[in-house]
Amino acid sequence: MKIILCALMLMSSVILAYSQEKSVPLYPNGVPNAKPTPATYVEKLNVDWITMVGIPTLTPYFPEKGKANGAAIIIFPGGGYGGLSMVNEGSGIAQAFNKMGVTAFVVKYRLPSDDIMVDKTIGPLQDAQQAVLTVRKNAAQWGIKSDKIGIIGFSAGGHLASTEGTHFNKVLVDDKENISVRPDFMVLMYPVISFGPMAHVGSREALIGKTPAQNLIDLYSNEKQVTPNTPPTFLVHCEDDDVVPVQNTLMFYDALLSAKVKAEMHVFEAGGHGFGLNNPKSKDKWIDWCQNWLDANGFL
Repeated sequence: MKIILCALMLMSSVILAYSQEKSVPLYPNGVPNAKPTPATYVEKLNVDWITMVGIPTLTPYFPEKGKANGAAIIIFPGGGYGGLSMVNEGSGIAQAFNKMGVTAFVVKYRLPSDDIMVDKTIGPLQDAQQAVLTVRKNAAQWGIKSDKIGIIGFSAGGHLASTEGTHFNKVLVDDKENISVRPDFMVLMYPVISFGPMAHVGSREALIGKTPAQNLIDLYSNEKQVTPNTPPTFLVHCEDDDVVPVQNTLMFYDALLSAKVKAEMHVFEAGGHGFGLNNPKSKDKWIDWCQNWLDANGFL
C-alpha cells in the first residue's frame, strides 16, 4: 500500500511540475486564408504524429509555481510540412524549458495544403505570426515579459521559425492593435533554411510546389532574408544529418555574422536528424548550452 501511495504522490508531483493548460484556438474568430474544409480532410493523430491540421491551436505549458522568470518560448514541431512531431519536438521540449523557468507554448500549425488554403505558401507563416501576436498580446495575463518572447523550431519547424524571424515586417494576419510579431530570439534545431541546392526537397515541395518560380525559392531561402534586425539566434545541427544538410545551418549562421546579428552555433559530429531533446550520439545536452546562451543574452 505504501508503495502505491508513494507512486501516486510521485505522479502528482510530476503533473503539478508541468502545468499544461487546455489548447486554445489561434483564431477565435475564424481562420484566415481558408477554404471550406472537405469532408475527407480530417485531423489524424498517431501517438506523436499529427497530420491534416485544419484548426491551428496553441497549448501553454507553465513552469511550477514560483519558478517562472518571465521568459517565453513558442515551439514549432517539425515534420517536413507534412506532419507534426507533437511530443518529441513539442510537449517534451516545452517541459524542458519549464525546468529553466520559461513558459512554453506548442503550436499545432496548419500544414500547407491546396485543399484547405487559398494560398498554401503563407498558411504556416500566418499561424507562426498569430502565435507570437497571441502570446505578446496576453503577456501580462500569462506572467510573461513582452520583450522576452522567443521561438524554437525543429527541421521544417525550423524553416517556419526562421521564416517568422526574417519575414516579420510583412504581417499576414489581422493586427489592428499593431502588436509586433517579431520574436525576441530564435532557437533553430537542425533547421531547413534554404530552398536552393541544399534544400530538404520534401519541405520545399510541400510549401511552394514542385515547380516554383525562382522569386518564391529566393523568398523562402531564409539565409537570403537576414537583416541587422533579425533576432539573436542559437543554432544546433549534426554533421552527419542525412535529411537536412548541415549547410543549411552554416549558411544561416554566416548570414547572421554578415549582418552583425548575435548568434551561437553548435555542430555535433554525429547524431543524425530529428532527435529532439537528446542527441543519442553525445553526452552533451544542447538544452544546457541554450540555457547558458539565453542567460548570457539577458532573456532569463
